Amino acid sequence: MSETTALRAPLRRVCVVMMSAAGDVVHVLPVIHALRRHAPGLHVTWVLQPGPATLVQGHPEVDEVVVFERGRGRRAFADVRRALRARPPFDVVLVMQDYLKAGIIGTFPRSPVRLGFDRARARDLTWLLTNRHLPPRPVRHMQDQFLEFAEALGAAPEPLVWNIGPYDGERPWQREFYASLDRPAAALVIATSKPEKDWPAERWAEVVDALHGRHGLQPVLVGGRSPRELEAEHVIAKRARHAPVSALGSGLRRLVSVLDGAALVIAPDTGPLHIAVALDRPVISMMGYTNPKRSGPYRRFQDLLIDAYGDPGEEYRASTETRPGRMMRISVADVLAKVEHWSRTYRLTHPPADAAGA
Repeated sequence: MSETTALRAPLRRVCVVMMSAAGDVVHVLPVIHALRRHAPGLHVTWVLQPGPATLVQGHPEVDEVVVFERGRGRRAFADVRRALRARPPFDVVLVMQDYLKAGIIGTFPRSPVRLGFDRARARDLTWLLTNRHLPPRPVRHMQDQFLEFAEALGAAPEPLVWNIGPYDGERPWQREFYASLDRPAAALVIATSKPEKDWPAERWAEVVDALHGRHGLQPVLVGGRSPRELEAEHVIAKRARHAPVSALGSGLRRLVSVLDGAALVIAPDTGPLHIAVALDRPVISMMGYTNPKRSGPYRRFQDLLIDAYGDPGEEYRASTETRPGRMMRISVADVLAKVEHWSRTYRLTHPPADAAGA
């Protein structure tokens, strides 16, 4: 049986299935805060893959994380099933990821309710693996779609709270990192999980020099250490006259500390963009491959958005459609124009965290 009515039963234990993508993990946090406000004694268990799991490590609203080791193949499913079956029953399982593996894992916890997306918005037939569904709606921003889970459980989504850090124990590392810089930092996210969302490294090198020379900023390269990120780092270091600082491979928790202390963040559509929004750090978002109305910066810093997804004058709605090749439309001049706007609008009103004295 499938129902779309709000679920008003008392909440004591909730299992969240959202396993991958740092940006989506960021979008889930306001849902958990909303549920906690609605049911203060709520126990939250979250199923996550190892990388994204580090992002919520130490979060005060997450009671426990069950790690799905994707690299173990079929054994990973058996491990998670065993771990979830060992827990007491849950009042509801929130299947917040519309992939088959998430739908399968959503059936493992003992629970009378498995809440997922409606049929039109679910992929891989995941709607067949849930027994309650969100009311049908058009495609919306991912943050709005996740907040629908809170609404379905009778919880008011507002105010939005992320509380993503940095936490007290992370401040010493942040102070040490920023003590080594002699000027405010601009964090540059130089690559993503998909090549189609990346911006050419040669253009990043020009931006590095402009940030350093015209704006008195220290460019800091952030992200992981994938082959594409390391190649971009190499090209930037070779072409830029002013050497950027590299914080590649620092890990998600330290990435939060770097972004929190930055005066400005520049990023394509990837997890650090959404972390910056959650931290209220001004972020120039570079959108071309993906629809900014679905995956762009949520509510904040719309005036810093570079929209290469839409054509001039085009009116479009949120959608999952991707547009390959559009990131190449973004010029260095486009980015630097937004940097100038940031300097006039945000430099004084959004100073970076006082990492040296935090």
